[in-house]
Amino acid sequence: MSFTERTYIMIKPDGVQRNLVGKIIARFEERGYKLVALKLVHATPEHLEKHYADLKGKSFFPGLIKYMASGPVVAMVWQGLDAVKTGRVMLGATNPLQSPVGSIRGDYCLSVGRNICHGSDSVESAEKEIALWFPEGIVQYTHIQEPWVLEDN
Repeated sequence: MSFTERTYIMIKPDGVQRNLVGKIIARFEERGYKLVALKLVHATPEHLEKHYADLKGKSFFPGLIKYMASGPVVAMVWQGLDAVKTGRVMLGATNPLQSPVGSIRGDYCLSVGRNICHGSDSVESAEKEIALWFPEGIVQYTHIQEPWVLEDN
């Protein structure tokens, strides 16, 4: 585990349209993670096909790409201790009906096809997704709260 581990979190079109952006950002901030990149993007199908390349052979792939290109998404990079694993726990299960109350999906959605967020599933995936969505790089800074959130910082 590293204090500098990064994860890619994306609020999907349903989360943007349902005005959940602030609530989702607040969850990560309140947990103690540091926001190091953020932008609102209306992604092209080509860009989304790169992001979801591992799902290309699945029957739902065309519908996923169409849906994800239907409106803007919020692309974010969060940094902190065990950010990938903990970020996915915070999001909840891919199927919101299997997500516990208290998780983002457990609190805000019902359907797999409208499950509000994407979160990196490994450190390697996170770095690949960050490079794809933030080719310009991320912001490096020291957050004043770090000594109050993390030991041995």
